[in-house]
Amino acid sequence: MTIEIRDVSKRYGSFQALQNINLEIPKGELVALLGPSGSGKTTLLRMIAGLESIEEGIISFDGKDLTNTHVNQRDVGFVFQHYALFKHMTVFDNIAFGLNVRKKKLRPKKAEIEKKVYELLDLVKLSGFAKRYPSQLSGGQRQRVALARALAVEPQILLLDEPFGALDAKVRKELRRWLRKLHNEMHVTSVFVTHDQEEALDVADRIVIMNEGKIEQIGTPSEVYDSPKSPFVYDFLGDVNLFHGRLDQGKLKVGSVELNVPEYQNISDKEAVGYVRPHHMKIDRQKQSDDAIAAKVFFCHSIGPVWYVELKRENMDEYVEVELTKEEYEQLNLSVGEFVYVRPKEMKVFIPEDFVI
Repeated sequence: MTIEIRDVSKRYGSFQALQNINLEIPKGELVALLGPSGSGKTTLLRMIAGLESIEEGIISFDGKDLTNTHVNQRDVGFVFQHYALFKHMTVFDNIAFGLNVRKKKLRPKKAEIEKKVYELLDLVKLSGFAKRYPSQLSGGQRQRVALARALAVEPQILLLDEPFGALDAKVRKELRRWLRKLHNEMHVTSVFVTHDQEEALDVADRIVIMNEGKIEQIGTPSEVYDSPKSPFVYDFLGDVNLFHGRLDQGKLKVGSVELNVPEYQNISDKEAVGYVRPHHMKIDRQKQSDDAIAAKVFFCHSIGPVWYVELKRENMDEYVEVELTKEEYEQLNLSVGEFVYVRPKEMKVFIPEDFVI
């Protein structure tokens, strides 16, 4: 089922939660609503579900306007961050709940419900857990029960509000992989909210990046990460080094250093900021080119096979972070306190005045 959102806005008193949201989610797509707290992503998800009223705009499913349709008539499954399982019910009864409370004429027979529940238990890898209670399950298992309960009513749309936010890092990663596999098998149009960039990049077909009630960018994980359209997107999706300077005919002048930006060949004397990912920085022991920046090694640490080197720019209270492979780090044989040269291998330049609202 395709979700269409047109010119949707929402206010809470003087606070503008959403402003002129336009978005189309094709049938069978898995979309992440990504953004910091207060960006409007959960409000938008709840509007799609029918849990929040719409003041302006239209939300439709497959062309049918559901703006004023009650949540019970939208055919959506909703998975909450904190599971919202019934503590006094077994796993079986939690999953069967949505089927058992249907009107009598729409309610499946007892044998059909039982068959459906056991199929879902097998799907979420919890066969043998039917008689357990939520208190007897781990966090990851409870979240899978919550997902099975949402799927039991065979929704056309699956909505998930930070489904893995309450879990530890290892369990989150396992469930992300599992959700991706499950979605590929079922092809239910799915929308999930997250503030975890890695989670969105790992799971989603497309990512909708939100900020202050507006959509900053929409694209595939590779599109939004490799080709960010605004400083906010670049900064939000991972670590970044900032180089403040002025453009002058293909050069970004940062102090006494000139960084090459040939795409700005026709711009002169304009303030700009260069954005460089840590893994797009190179460290040399000797000055190799005019874009090399002198810096002092301040701190080195590793996370698994990746080494992070923090450097302080010469005669400045500014730091640069560089990400190296283990092999690169061992070859450089760096020591804290020594001076080296850093230079960007790839850089994206933004002109601040272009993004002033």
